[in-house]
Amino acid sequence: MQLDHSGLEVLGVKECRSLLARAVVGRVVFTDQALPAVQPVNFTLHADDVIIRTSRASRLATAATNTVVAFEIDEFDAEARTGWSVVIVGQARLVTAADEIAVLEDLPLRSWRPEGRDHFIRIRPEIVSGRRIPEVPCAAITADP
Repeated sequence: MQLDHSGLEVLGVKECRSLLARAVVGRVVFTDQALPAVQPVNFTLHADDVIIRTSRASRLATAATNTVVAFEIDEFDAEARTGWSVVIVGQARLVTAADEIAVLEDLPLRSWRPEGRDHFIRIRPEIVSGRRIPEVPCAAITADP
């Protein structure tokens, strides 16, 4: 097991992709009016790309098209003090080709607010990284001040 300088387990790309495949909600980090913005979204994977469905007028569709974004998923257990996080960084683009849209419409991606969600954003991962908080024995957890 490889640890980073903070003592977190470094996840390999294969495990990061596996975690991405099982998650349903993530966060897109982008720039909106020259300020950092984070938006939770539901998503799916298609050909290793993150696919998000949104409306044309959304802040996300406007700001995160043809630009570099980050996308993050995680899972934590506060009581057990364990968890993991996966981050991808890549170019986001609005899907405009009719044949590509037809394929994406058949994916199992259903927005929690489906009305007006008629546009797809595709994020092609260029950097994939992940970290896991290693499990600590119960005696060590109770020893905290």
